Amino acid sequence: MTASHHNRRTLLKAGLTGAGAVAGGLILPGTATATETATANPVPLIRGGRPVLTHGVQSGDVTTGSGIVWSRADRPSRLIVEISRDPSFRRARRVRGPVMSPETGGTGKVRVAGLLPGTEVHYRVTAESLDGRTCSEAVTGRFATAPIGRSDVRLVWSGDVAGQNWGINPERGGMTIYRAMADRRPDLFLHCGDTVYADAPLTETVALPGGRVWRNIVTPEKSKVAETLDEYRGQFAYNLLDDNLKRFTANVPAYVQWDDHEVVNNWYPGEILNDRPEYTEKRVDVLAARAFQAFHEWHPIDRRQAVDGRVYRNFRHGSRAEVFVLDMRTYKDANTADQTQPGRILGDRQARWLVDALDRSTATWKIVQADLPIGLTVPDGKGIEGVANGLPGAPGGRETELAWVLREIARRRVRNVVWLTADVHYTAAHHYSPDRASFTDFDPFWEFVSGPLNAGAFGPNTLDPTFGPEAVFVHAPPAANTSPADGFQHFGEVNIDGRSGALTVDLRDATGASLWSKTIQPQR
Repeated sequence: MTASHHNRRTLLKAGLTGAGAVAGGLILPGTATATETATANPVPLIRGGRPVLTHGVQSGDVTTGSGIVWSRADRPSRLIVEISRDPSFRRARRVRGPVMSPETGGTGKVRVAGLLPGTEVHYRVTAESLDGRTCSEAVTGRFATAPIGRSDVRLVWSGDVAGQNWGINPERGGMTIYRAMADRRPDLFLHCGDTVYADAPLTETVALPGGRVWRNIVTPEKSKVAETLDEYRGQFAYNLLDDNLKRFTANVPAYVQWDDHEVVNNWYPGEILNDRPEYTEKRVDVLAARAFQAFHEWHPIDRRQAVDGRVYRNFRHGSRAEVFVLDMRTYKDANTADQTQPGRILGDRQARWLVDALDRSTATWKIVQADLPIGLTVPDGKGIEGVANGLPGAPGGRETELAWVLREIARRRVRNVVWLTADVHYTAAHHYSPDRASFTDFDPFWEFVSGPLNAGAFGPNTLDPTFGPEAVFVHAPPAANTSPADGFQHFGEVNIDGRSGALTVDLRDATGASLWSKTIQPQR
């Protein structure tokens, strides 16, 4: 069966066929060719008849008494959410959300408040026509509010979706790792960035070793690098064509952050893309503003919860866990080769917020959700992309900022800080200790890396010795850009025992099998 037949079969299941079918700024290829649909004018979000919810539902940024509920409609309509503790919705509360309109790419979200802590909530979403006469078929989901006391906690984390020309492959059941994560029945999902690959176009087929073929669903927006707002919207819309992902987002609330591929590889503020001929818009700041709007439109993120209205924020989950979501992209300095001067990866305001928030936290475990690893060297041409500069000795470049954070955490006697991240497309457990470090003014800690979700597998990267890391476990492919068909897709899982406070980490493969496990007892 050809790729175009696979595409059409999948879109028929979603009820989105024909050259005029709109999905979040993208026109999905149906009977028309990809070239014809790519050059056609998008049909506006104005239609007669009954509204349709096109991309499922999502929830996120949950607190003890509330959560964000998200969806998208194919025409201007109002988001309606019914809330019930009963999946039959015999007794339900109705919440009127915003109008989903072209100004938001058809998306809408509303914070549902007034909920009880530690309670499973069932929600039912419809899109109501603006005249109030018709509404869409309902789509249901669930989430649990954060508990207050010493409850058990289970979360999963990962990142890196549809990168390196590995998109949704119907022949392989789509992005099945989301099904494996859902089977673990987590309370939360921490998405550590690279939620899309806006800079990585897809082709319909990719040759695999042994004469095999990988077949992608391809949309016009995924056929080129994203530059316009609608093209960035189309990146997020594409991922939600996958049934596994839609089922996952309907059942697991998320705390989401971004990294580089939501805009362009290894970007930093002020960058000019003179070496990227595929971009007509060379100013990264212009691209980042469009990507940022699409990112917030397509995820259940509450900008009012973020400290400066952008990304970094924190959430308490009972007395045992608090999650600190970082933004290691927006405030960083240039990817320079000069590592003699102090650098920025968090920016002064975020670095101080992180230290103060960790210091104030009374949770047993302080979980730092980072979009970049601390000790892995990630070069960018002649410059440095991440934190580690690859040089022995005292902290240099962006390491100086992380050294200040680690020093302050130790000085203030903040205990039980664990770092979770993705980004490098393999999974690993890193233990950092001043006993092995050139910089010694910090307490030992763990960093756990896990990814990708559905992208090329790479690694392992070189560890920088500055903070004394040891790679206790590594699972990486034998070759760069190994296909998801050949394994090496990963997610991580954290379980915290409510009674004892013990934290157990499992690094899992795409089937959900545990590759490595470690239980850590909390320090008092």
